[in-house]
Amino acid sequence: MTKYIDLWPSGVPTVGQRAERTREVLQRDIELFTAISGDRNPLHYDEEVAKTTKFGEIIVQGGITSAILNAVVAEELPGPGTVFLHVDWNFKAPVRPGDKITGSVEVLNVRTDKPITELKTTVTRDDGAVALEGKALCYTMPLPQNDKPRSDI
Repeated sequence: MTKYIDLWPSGVPTVGQRAERTREVLQRDIELFTAISGDRNPLHYDEEVAKTTKFGEIIVQGGITSAILNAVVAEELPGPGTVFLHVDWNFKAPVRPGDKITGSVEVLNVRTDKPITELKTTVTRDDGAVALEGKALCYTMPLPQNDKPRSDI
């Protein structure tokens, strides 16, 4: 049987603990997300249409903006084996190709009876604008020990 403390690769998260990850968003991300989702909204592809909106230019799909949080949660905090149970996100500002975004999480609560963590979640653009903010409830499941190096896709 897996011990509660063994569920997290870096130990049980603590309230106030933080992690983040930064990446540049590319036009190619829009194409890849469209292939997965089928989202062909003109706001993501048609510069002429996008110019006539309050955004004034091409913006990326919300799923691209929030995806960085998947990486932070699964790779950093709480870490491998973690999945979202519930998210409550507000999209506050658009993200455009060429923007650098930072996904950040902060531990708000850790259950002692189950490997469930409540996180404050934020995605911030490199100009300081908050693109997404909210909360997430995560579950961390035990993974078998594997000494093989993980491959990057």
